[in-house]
Amino acid sequence: MKKETIIALPGDGIGPEVTGVALNLLQTVCRQHNTDLEITTLPFGGSCYDQYGQPVTEEILEQCKAAGTVFLGAVGGVKWDNLSGDLRPEAGLLKLRKELGVFANLRPIQVHPALSSASSLKKEVIDGTDILIVRELTGGIYFGKPRFTSEENGDPFSVDTMKYSRSEVQRVARVAFEAARKRDGRVCSVDKANVLESSRMWRSSVLEIAEEYPDIELSHMLVDNCAMQIIRDPKQFDVMVTGNLFGDILSDAASMLTGSLGMLPSASLGGGNGLYEPVHGSAPDIAGKGVANPLAAVASAALLCRYSLKLEGAATRIEEAIASLLAAGIRTADLYSEEEGTTLAGTEEVREWLLDAVTAKTQTI
Repeated sequence: MKKETIIALPGDGIGPEVTGVALNLLQTVCRQHNTDLEITTLPFGGSCYDQYGQPVTEEILEQCKAAGTVFLGAVGGVKWDNLSGDLRPEAGLLKLRKELGVFANLRPIQVHPALSSASSLKKEVIDGTDILIVRELTGGIYFGKPRFTSEENGDPFSVDTMKYSRSEVQRVARVAFEAARKRDGRVCSVDKANVLESSRMWRSSVLEIAEEYPDIELSHMLVDNCAMQIIRDPKQFDVMVTGNLFGDILSDAASMLTGSLGMLPSASLGGGNGLYEPVHGSAPDIAGKGVANPLAAVASAALLCRYSLKLEGAATRIEEAIASLLAAGIRTADLYSEEEGTTLAGTEEVREWLLDAVTAKTQTI
C-alpha cells in the first residue's frame, strides 16, 4: 500500500466529534484505494492554549509543514473570548494558514436535491446551484499592517489595514480561472472597486490574468451587490474569486442556500500544501451532545482525497455516500424537519450509515 501522512487538529467544541467521523471514513475509503494513512493528532486552538499557553506552538507548526496535509476540526469558544488577540484560538488558525502558504481557499456551494426544502429560500431559486468560491486566504485586512489600537484627544480608535499586492491577487485569480476551465467557464471577480484603492488594484490585476484565459468569461461585481445576488439568483454564478474578508462573509451567507453551515467543506491550497476544514465554527453549545452535523467535515475529507492525495475515486465515493444518506432522509438536528421520509440522527448514527455506504453494507439506521 502507498503510505501518506496527515496531521489532524481536532480543535475545540464539536471539532473532535466531526473530525473523528471524517477521519474514520477517510481511512476506510483510502484503504479501498490502496492507500494507508498515518494520522498524527495534535492540539490546536483553545485546546492548545489550555495545554501550552498559546493557540499553536512552533513544534506543531513544524509538524504541519513537514506533513504538508492538515485536517482541521474547528477552533474557538466563549471560554477563550477574553484573551488578547494574539492568544485567541483564531490567531492560531491565521498563523497556520500563513505558515503553510495556503493562499487559495476553495469553498464549494452545492445544493443537494434532497435538501432543497431545508433552505429558507424557495426551491425554484436554489435548485441546481453549484458555486465554487475561491477566497484569497493569506492577505488582505486579516494580515495587513499596520494594525493597532490607540487614542486621540481622549477618544480610543483602532486601525486595520486592507493590503493587496498585484502578485497576491494574480496567483489566486489563476486558481479561479483554472477551476473555471473544469466547470462552466465563467469567473466572477468580487471587489469594492468603487470605494477601496485595494479593490481597484484587485480588479486591474484580475483583468491582466484574464488575458491569459480567453476561453473564460470574466465579470466583475461589487461585494454588496454580490451579497444580494447570491440570495436573489445564485444559479448565475459559476466560479467566484474574491479577497479574504469578502470571501469569509459571502461564503457564510451562501451556506444558507444549502440549508445549513454544517454542509460546507473547504480546501485551502498553496505551495504544495493542503489544509482541509469544515466552514462551520466550534458550536460549543452543542459540543459533547452527539448531535453535531459531521457532513461538512466528511466532505472536506473528500476534498483532501481529491487535491492532496490525488485519489479522485476515493473523493467521489465519499461524496456519493453523503448524497445517498441525504436522499435516504437521514438528517442531523440542524437539517431536520418533520416531513415525511426523514429520520432524525445523531453524529454517531451518521458515521455508521456513511461507513456502511462506502463498504456497500445494508444501509440502515
